[in-house]
Amino acid sequence: MDGRTRSRCRQSSGSPGHGLLQQAGKCHPMSSQTQQPAVLLLQGPPSIFWRELGQGFEAAGVKAHHINFSLGDWIYWLKSGAANFRKPLSAWDGYLSEFIIRENITDILYYADQLPYHRVAAGVARRLGVKCHAVEYGYLRPDWITLERGGMGRLSHFPDQPERIAKIASQVGPADVVVRYPHKFWQEASNEVIYNMAAYWGRLIFPHYQADKYYDPFFEYIMWLPRMFRRPKTMPAHYTRDDSPPFFMLALQLQSDYQIRSNSPYTHLSEMLEEVIRSFAAFAPRNVRLVIKQHPLDNGLERWEKVVPEIVVRHGLSERVDFIDKGDINILLSKVSGVIVVNSTVGLHSLTALRPTIALGSAIYDVAGLTHQKGLNSFWTDPTPVDPVLLDQYIRALAASIQVKGDFYNKAGRKAAIAEIVVRIVNGTVNCPDAFVEVPPRFVEDRKLRHEM
Repeated sequence: MDGRTRSRCRQSSGSPGHGLLQQAGKCHPMSSQTQQPAVLLLQGPPSIFWRELGQGFEAAGVKAHHINFSLGDWIYWLKSGAANFRKPLSAWDGYLSEFIIRENITDILYYADQLPYHRVAAGVARRLGVKCHAVEYGYLRPDWITLERGGMGRLSHFPDQPERIAKIASQVGPADVVVRYPHKFWQEASNEVIYNMAAYWGRLIFPHYQADKYYDPFFEYIMWLPRMFRRPKTMPAHYTRDDSPPFFMLALQLQSDYQIRSNSPYTHLSEMLEEVIRSFAAFAPRNVRLVIKQHPLDNGLERWEKVVPEIVVRHGLSERVDFIDKGDINILLSKVSGVIVVNSTVGLHSLTALRPTIALGSAIYDVAGLTHQKGLNSFWTDPTPVDPVLLDQYIRALAASIQVKGDFYNKAGRKAAIAEIVVRIVNGTVNCPDAFVEVPPRFVEDRKLRHEM
């Protein structure tokens, strides 16, 4: 959000106790008698970002509380004053209610809104009139962090009406798309391993901790070893040539991704594969091919290299479908006729490449004018083109309202993001300049979870 927009969305001289209320498309100063903010940080990303965020709030005069649920939380917070929740999840509602009242909490922040402790926290917060804010990797990654009121996916407040998106975009400048805060893959991976292994082996200290992991973390990491020595199925050479055959691409996500479990109609990605391949067999032109690309961080436990061919053979498509687990996504996007995703950020990359895209789950970019809205069967023969004007408006609006420039692992990126997050929380401008909507439209329609062919 640029300085001009922020000045319209907050008091020019607001102390921590003088927030704003977003109503009717405006940001109104709250009463000077507003309660002094006190924030509660629940589980954060596997990074020292969360601890530094707490320090950022305290430097702004806002009391920052933290609750540890696991040894991983304790290690990454590592400062005095945090509470330790060691009881069963069933006791969490009552514990949190008492904590909020006792400490006069005004705002709760959490990473990954569908973790079990965070789902309960959202309900408690609604009951007690406390604001919740979801923090996650940015939709416009790399170099961005998401900060959104309440939740993401189907719980998002970000509009899916083109006219509302255009209105937000008209108030802000272009998004800063220059990568300023890069980090190495090993930084992210090593922090993930440290956090999850600490939580895994720390159950003597936190015996009732529920990690909500799809796979046993120890087993998952062990299974990376055989994958490192397995010969990858790479992209066939004919897809890199200028005269490559027409093809569509299905981008697989991780089965462990909570976006699949919480924001899609599928319990397992094999269901989605069956649906897409069956539709392709019945409705795609005979000269068109389908490329199914595995996620680059897939652990190999699902054995997609065996599952996909079995489905393909069952539908008689052995000569028209290629499965790859390694390939340059940019080359594919430069030539593909259309992209199928559930709700992966690959969908945003395909849109910015102006490639027709269909989202089969709840995705924040699933907007009429951007994505195909007429069902999977028609996508193979009549994919909806991307409206470049709406796309520009969408990126502007997204960056200005629920994205924060920064990074969880880059030192300068952490500093920049923390400063902006503190400002938005303290001044009540999360999701601003969009209008306040009491019930998020994605939750009301729920069409992205009841997807029809």
